[in-house]
Amino acid sequence: MNKLLVLAMASCFVASSLKGQGTYDQLREKMVEEQLESRDIEQESLLEAMRKVPRHLFIPEEYLPWAYTDRALPIADGQTITQPYVVAYMTQVLQVGPEDKVLEIGTGSGYQAAILGELAREVYTIEIVESLGLEARKRLSNMGYENIEVIIGDGYNGLPAQAPFDAIMVTAGAEELPQPLIDQLADGGRMIIPVGPHGGVRQLTLVTRKNGELKSEKLMAVRFVPFIRQ
Repeated sequence: MNKLLVLAMASCFVASSLKGQGTYDQLREKMVEEQLESRDIEQESLLEAMRKVPRHLFIPEEYLPWAYTDRALPIADGQTITQPYVVAYMTQVLQVGPEDKVLEIGTGSGYQAAILGELAREVYTIEIVESLGLEARKRLSNMGYENIEVIIGDGYNGLPAQAPFDAIMVTAGAEELPQPLIDQLADGGRMIIPVGPHGGVRQLTLVTRKNGELKSEKLMAVRFVPFIRQ
């Protein structure tokens, strides 16, 4: 089917959906109530961030009808934007606060970075796919996020120049815990990362450092695109 026809059909579908369901703001409120609050997302500042950040601005036009459904959606270069519940769950587990310095590995569209930017003092986010990173940088800048810095590069080695970090979020699946990221956790720091075999189910894993000791805890099974290396 002709791509222009697909986009036109999608636009009509969006218009019809919005007419029947309300504005994007209303759809976002519905998303928070039905997908987050009704489950186990309780952090008020996080719920407010999820209400505020317009997810529909982070996805391709042809997927706008599903912007506020609880599903991952394709973006570009074989990558995806994570489903809202998983975004909220991972963020809540990290317990991001207003004085935290946060590192994100895997910028993608920039949606998760925007949520983190609503909660943290500083956010550094690394994207290995240059086109995605540049687009996310432009998008976040246009939206007024002055506390988010998008870096193009291989996130495996983290960002030693800005370490240590109070929280590290990895939004791509790794086969094992990256030691450089563990080394960049501050004392009292938290890291969340999907770990497991490529092509299979991974375990969302929380790593914490307290008084110099590391603790690792498996939280739930998830599917994520693979951690890409240069």
